Amino acid sequence: MPRGAESLLEVLATHDVEVVFGLPGVHNLAIWEALRRFPGIRMIGVRHEQTAVYAADGYARSTGKLGVAVVTTGPGAANTLGATGEAWSSGSPVLVIATDIPSTLRQPGVHRGVLHETRDQKAMFGPVTKAAFDVPAAQELGACTDKAVQQALQSPHGPVYLGVPTDFLSAEVPHHTPVKTEQAGLAPDLAEAAELIAGARRPLIWAGGGAARSGAGTAIAALAAKLQAPIITTYGARGLTDSRWVVRGPVHAPPVGRLWDEADLVIAIGTDFDGMMTQNWLQPKPRNLVAINIDKAEANKNYPADVTVEGDAAAVTAALAAAVAGKKAVVDVDAVNAEVRTLVETDSPEAAKLLRALEGETATIVADMCIPGYWIGGFHHVTRPRGLAYPVGWGTLGFGFPAAIGAAVGQRTIAVVGDGGFLFACGDLATLKQENLPLTIVLVDDGGYGMLRYDQQIAGHAISGVELTRPDFAKLAESFGIPAVTLDGFDGLRAELAAAAGPTMIVVNAGLRPPINTSPRWYRKKAT
Repeated sequence: MPRGAESLLEVLATHDVEVVFGLPGVHNLAIWEALRRFPGIRMIGVRHEQTAVYAADGYARSTGKLGVAVVTTGPGAANTLGATGEAWSSGSPVLVIATDIPSTLRQPGVHRGVLHETRDQKAMFGPVTKAAFDVPAAQELGACTDKAVQQALQSPHGPVYLGVPTDFLSAEVPHHTPVKTEQAGLAPDLAEAAELIAGARRPLIWAGGGAARSGAGTAIAALAAKLQAPIITTYGARGLTDSRWVVRGPVHAPPVGRLWDEADLVIAIGTDFDGMMTQNWLQPKPRNLVAINIDKAEANKNYPADVTVEGDAAAVTAALAAAVAGKKAVVDVDAVNAEVRTLVETDSPEAAKLLRALEGETATIVADMCIPGYWIGGFHHVTRPRGLAYPVGWGTLGFGFPAAIGAAVGQRTIAVVGDGGFLFACGDLATLKQENLPLTIVLVDDGGYGMLRYDQQIAGHAISGVELTRPDFAKLAESFGIPAVTLDGFDGLRAELAAAAGPTMIVVNAGLRPPINTSPRWYRKKAT
């Protein structure tokens, strides 16, 4: 019979897991030993447990596959919580496997002081996961792993925690043969939705992260072409489709916001209308709203829909596109996009240079919560599905570089980070070099936490706590054996990106004004 660690890996391999991110600890070394003799799964060792989950999240977002992180007990598990929360808020299919203290030393309800012991490790993950499991017995390790994987991959996607007492990893366990389950597809009732669409003169399509995760881009493009309706994509849906009907800017831009205000019907696909996209719900409720969502409650929690069609976004949207009659265009999307481009050029010529440097870029872009990331999240034209990862779920500063490590497994990736957030995980430059990943770090150095500096300035406060002592970032990268170059401003960025190969860093000394999609600059204001 296999040992527990071998059974765990066998189940992961059955679910097509090819890479795992992790950090060794005294309680999980059996997994490392099993991986050494298990060539089908690549282990990427990182320098911090938070990086392990961020990297698993970045891998999941860029590939659509399950991201897996393996960490150790107690503080190792606790170190992952910020990254796990980001995966949860953004609907990423991530499996966090954490060891726990030996089952033979555990006494229910008693904290005995065993190394790395917590009173209830699983409970720490409850608020930031879709589901959390503890393996109750060694014989159930394979079955519990199987269940956890399927939970993470079942729509709506989300992170799942699996706690494994360390002694179960070396115990002999029975073989477990996973049975992959497919979600049943029900024929949706489209009559009411089609009726509302038939009566609409100015329909608008709003596509969210759920639409992206379901692969609904082709179906949404077909629906937009049939209705000749503009498509607004949320941050999580950037690049969903490159249809000519896609609006190339966020709803926070007045030319785009007008589309919402003037629409007599919004067709919401795979979205919950979160606060970041709706300016904390200052957008007025649509005159008519059709919602397509895998989860009816999620679809209706912020803007109640007139009609909700529950089901997979891709399947339902394709059926709806086939069912409705064509319409004539009322909105000139090209003119809206031109107006947005002019707005960007006028508002921040330097940000426009950054966006031009990335124009047409085929690499996956992972942006951090930093001013250049906000510009990219709002205004970069993403031309393919999963081409942008942006942490607007929880808004976790420090996401960009470690998530890009995961995205860079097998594909060229660009991480756009600030000088403050990069320092959260700069030790994983060692991981980048060790794994020789095709990742270029674009580090925009404005001397500190630029967004917070702006918040203090507009509030009339003294600048405090946001100016940072930083290293020479280029020399820091070079000390890890990573080539680096420093630019003053964005003028040479496009050429440097074209020349970059393998692990590289481009430091750009530049300050940017925050864009209009950041909350201090939202144009919709509460009534006073």
